[in-house]
Amino acid sequence: MLKLYNTLTKEKEEFKPIDSKNNVASIYSCGLTVYNYAHIGNMRTYIFMDTLRRVLKYNGYKLKHVMNITDVGHLTSDADEGEDKMAKSAREQNKTVYEIAKMYTEAYQKDFKKLNIEDTEYLVKATDHIKEMEEYVQEIIDNGYAYQTSKGVYFDTSKLEKYGRTLSNNNMEELLAGARVEVDNEKRNPQDFALWIKAPQEHIMKWDSFMGLCYPGWHIECSAMSRKYLGETFDIHTGGVDHIPIHHENEIAQSIGATGHIPAKTWMHVEFLQINGGKMSKSLKNVYTISDLEKEGIEPLAYRYFTFSAHYRTKLNFTWDAIKSAQTALNRLREATRQQKNGTEKADQNKIREYEERFLNAINDDINMPLAIAVIWDVAKEPVKSKEYYDLIMKFEKITDLALDRENQEEEVEYSDEVKELLEARRVARENKDFKTSDEIRDKLKDLGFLVIDSKEGQKLKKV
Repeated sequence: MLKLYNTLTKEKEEFKPIDSKNNVASIYSCGLTVYNYAHIGNMRTYIFMDTLRRVLKYNGYKLKHVMNITDVGHLTSDADEGEDKMAKSAREQNKTVYEIAKMYTEAYQKDFKKLNIEDTEYLVKATDHIKEMEEYVQEIIDNGYAYQTSKGVYFDTSKLEKYGRTLSNNNMEELLAGARVEVDNEKRNPQDFALWIKAPQEHIMKWDSFMGLCYPGWHIECSAMSRKYLGETFDIHTGGVDHIPIHHENEIAQSIGATGHIPAKTWMHVEFLQINGGKMSKSLKNVYTISDLEKEGIEPLAYRYFTFSAHYRTKLNFTWDAIKSAQTALNRLREATRQQKNGTEKADQNKIREYEERFLNAINDDINMPLAIAVIWDVAKEPVKSKEYYDLIMKFEKITDLALDRENQEEEVEYSDEVKELLEARRVARENKDFKTSDEIRDKLKDLGFLVIDSKEGQKLKKV
């Protein structure tokens, strides 16, 4: 029996899909705002999303899964003020917003592939659904939950008795006391949020609508697109814990305003990734990407393995020592798996059944990946070396997908004179502490199909 923790009820609940007749699980996942490269904190959330998909399929469910791409409407402040993040990035990089969206969408999709994150059934862009958002806003207005000002359309939060407390149990008095300075003095309540915004003349992304040239607020896209692809109610909504107090509360408010009910039965949220025990911050220069890990000789799947070391609802602390230990552990697990693959002995069938039960119990207990990984280790370390144990590990790989059948290549790799010259040039650059050149050469070697690993013995190459 699969049980999932529901932020809405604060309890673990047995998963029962709305479409039980066809055994289909419907999911909506908040995707990335594609104005910059995705960082490893983002990737923790999407590795969880991927693991949830795999657990559902492991339990025999079919999937109908939507993830959005935010390419308009996400302002630099949650208080409906500031520039659109897409427009700001375009201005700073002297590109069009559509070039920015394409560039960073392709970048995160490459990272997803490196991390073995599966494609969702539907990948939908906000800019392709402006009409649906406009219609959704009009429904909220018609139902009396929104009002117009000279600057746009706002959701009237006073219409909801539990606004701000549905998921997060926020104290409304505290929210009011800490409310930001209002940008629109026509707002009825400080916490009212923008659904539809009139576009100033200089605004880049804008569409003709019932209020003239406008653009959508950030929150409305998820409500409109989830309904289009999944209907008014669906099974699971996923996102990071940072979405709980504002974005997801506002999604719920909008849905009640338009349809009269909360859109998802189960809300699942991934805790923060910490860096050296603190926050990830550009000012602290500790915002790392998957490419940053690769530059340090860490393969992306080692980061996937690292995220499995903590339950998704607990904070996970990233340090360079910890991620290097994860790489070492993954290499050792692959070696232990290889030994089972080459084994010729007969496995204990009772143990196989026991391992299968333990693994299923772990993943079905709110996706307890630390416990599931521990089961895989126990199978891999079995003193009896058997192809049957290897086959069992490969069955569990439907969830983990860590390339455990990959053999570690520590031996010297044959390479061309061009690669040798680049490797020597990089060695010299590092000796001279010219790390910019060193990184550029590392990237060139990567383009040629080699990953450089810096060790105490010097530079080593692996084929990728």
